[in-house]
Amino acid sequence: MSGLINYVSCAALALGLLIKLPDLVRHWREPALRAINAVLALASLCFLFGAPPTVGAINDLSGVPNLAAPLTYISITAYGAASLVLIAHWRAGSDARRTTRRWVCGYAAVVVAIAVLFVIGRADEERRTDFDTYYSAAPWIAEMIVLYLVAHLTAVTVTSLWSLRWARQVRRRPWLRGGLLIMGFGTLISTGYSISKLIAVVARWSGQDLSMLSTTIAPVCAGVGAFLTTAGVLVPLAGPRLTELRQSRRDYLRLAPLERELDEVLTRRALRVPRPFSPFMWLIWRQSSILNGLRDIEEFCDRRLYDRAYAAELHTTGDPERATSTAWAVTVAAAAEHSGTPNARPLDIADRLARTPEPAALGPLADALAASDAVAAFRARVGPPRPGPAPTAARPEPAPTGGGAERGHGT
Repeated sequence: MSGLINYVSCAALALGLLIKLPDLVRHWREPALRAINAVLALASLCFLFGAPPTVGAINDLSGVPNLAAPLTYISITAYGAASLVLIAHWRAGSDARRTTRRWVCGYAAVVVAIAVLFVIGRADEERRTDFDTYYSAAPWIAEMIVLYLVAHLTAVTVTSLWSLRWARQVRRRPWLRGGLLIMGFGTLISTGYSISKLIAVVARWSGQDLSMLSTTIAPVCAGVGAFLTTAGVLVPLAGPRLTELRQSRRDYLRLAPLERELDEVLTRRALRVPRPFSPFMWLIWRQSSILNGLRDIEEFCDRRLYDRAYAAELHTTGDPERATSTAWAVTVAAAAEHSGTPNARPLDIADRLARTPEPAALGPLADALAASDAVAAFRARVGPPRPGPAPTAARPEPAPTGGGAERGHGT
């Protein structure tokens, strides 16, 4: 694998780490979140240390030939341990402490052994790309190579089996199941890294040269496996947010007709604040603007108009919920229009609706307004809104209301 591919993979993993770091800062006590960040950080280090230019730089700066090799092996071993810890936390939650402690202690011992074996062994000739096969028969260095490869193979095999097995048990949680499947196949592909290198090492012991497996096949398996594993880690975290954003956008667009109906009120009274930059806040911004507008025109919302529109729609459809939404649409449209007329006077308190629509009712209200033909037809049938009374004017006689209208008030 060329250094460019290593650095691109490292940068992609580092980007995933930067995305998750704010969550870690806010919730640093959560073990699973720490494990996720450890997986991303260590996978990034694996590619960074494994790039030939980095190998040369580490060796030259340290003055120790092949020092980059044990550093790479340690990062690979730690990455395998972090993957095991992560899947254990996902699967067992708070009960995973004992299991994760065993994995951490076991792989910590492997890390120490790698460092010790490198120190007592001799690897004086620098090898930037074929260290594993070149020193596969060197005393102590060979043991170090086999140890890290077996540790890596164990970690990715167990992680793959756990991920794929657990994915079958969480069918009702699609994002988690998808992440586990991706992670399971990613770690399964990662086994090709250690298997290829082990085959090349064993072949060298028997006098054959299969270093191509170590220098060509193994890095490809490592790159693809790390990419899929990282994607599997991020999918359960990003998926729910994407779902939330998609639903928020749907609700945001759904409320557009209602905001347009109140646009003149919102503009005239300066009730709309600037739209926030984050798309996650657009729905709240639109809801707040609409509620501000509804509160501003509530003194023009005619109770009799609402009752008559409700009774007419209920008689036509027999659906109380639809009748409520349509009655609100007719009343709000009339109140918004009337509030903008010259010398508009508020209705008498007894003639007003004693409430405004609840936030949960804004969506159906906007749907009713979107059916502009229906709202216009009802406004034509029930008549125009009554102007507010002058101070000396007598109150109009209350219009008769049916049982459906009374039910409409409680909807």
